[in-house]
Amino acid sequence: MKIGIVGAGAVGAACAMATLMRGCASELVLVNRARDRARGMATDMGYGAPLSSTARVTEGDYSDLAGAALIMITAGVNEKSGGATDRSDPLGRLRLLDRNAEIYRKVIPPITTAAPDAVLLVVTDPPDPLAYLTRELAGHERVLSTGTLLDSLRFRVHLGRRLRVAPTAIEAQVLGEHGTSQIFHWSAARVGGVPLPDALEQFGVMQGDDVRTTIENEVRYANITIIEGIGASQYGIGMVCARIAEIVLRDERTVVPIGAYNSKLGVTLSLPGLVGRDGCLQALEPPLSNDEHAGLKKCIETLRKVQERIR
Repeated sequence: MKIGIVGAGAVGAACAMATLMRGCASELVLVNRARDRARGMATDMGYGAPLSSTARVTEGDYSDLAGAALIMITAGVNEKSGGATDRSDPLGRLRLLDRNAEIYRKVIPPITTAAPDAVLLVVTDPPDPLAYLTRELAGHERVLSTGTLLDSLRFRVHLGRRLRVAPTAIEAQVLGEHGTSQIFHWSAARVGGVPLPDALEQFGVMQGDDVRTTIENEVRYANITIIEGIGASQYGIGMVCARIAEIVLRDERTVVPIGAYNSKLGVTLSLPGLVGRDGCLQALEPPLSNDEHAGLKKCIETLRKVQERIR
C-alpha cells in the first residue's frame, strides 16, 4: 500500500525512515514545498531501502498522493523555530497553533482532492487542534492525531527506569492533549497486571507526590529536553507514526491512546481508541479518579477554546 508524507523536515524524515524500516508500505511518496529536498531525501533513502523493505521511495507533488491509504502531515513550524521551548509557558505547543493552522488551510485541500479516501495522520504541533481543523477542511472522519501515544511511551519508559523493569511490562497511558494540559492516568497504571501502588511497594520504591511530579515533568517536557540536545524532537515521533501507519494499513483494530474527534465532548483529544483501516473506529472511556476526571475536564476546556480560535 502507498503512504504519503507531506513535509520533509526533521520530523518528516524520521517518519519516512521509520516507515521504511518497519516495511509496512509498498510505496512511500514524499511531498515538500522545496521539492529538491524531497527529491534528495527520497533518493538517499531509496538506496538503503532494499536492506529492510521492498518499498519504492519517490518524491512528488500533491497529485502523486493519489491512491495513498494513509498520509502523514508533518508540514509546519516546529517548536524551536516557533518559540515553544519554555518550560514555564502554559501554552506550550499551542503557541504554534495560529501559524500552523494557516499552513494546514493551504495543504489539506489539495491532499484531500488527490487522496479522498486516505486516513490523514496529523503530526505537526499542536496535533490535536490541527486534527480538528483537518477534519473540518477534509470533510470526513478519517483523521487522526498522533495525540498522546508518544507521551504514553515516555510515561512507561520513565516508570520502567524507576522500577528497573522493561517498559514493555508496564501499562500506563497519558490522556487528553499532547501538551501541557495532558492527564497522567496513574489510577490505571499496571506492572505485569499488578496495580502500580502494589508494584512500587513490592519493588521497594518509595511512592509519593514527589515521584509523580518528577515523572510527569520528565514526560511533559521531554520534547524540550530533546530539542536542547539535538535541535528537534523527531525520532520518537517518527517511530510512533510508523507504528500508527502499520496499525491502519493492516487493519489491526488495536487499542492505543490516540487523538480523534470525540462527538460527545466536541473536541479532538486522546483516549484509548480502537484503530483500524478507517482510522479511529471507537473511543473507550476509561475509569478515572476524581483528580484525573477534574484534570480531563480542564483539558477539554482548553482544547475547546483553541478550536474556537481557528474555526
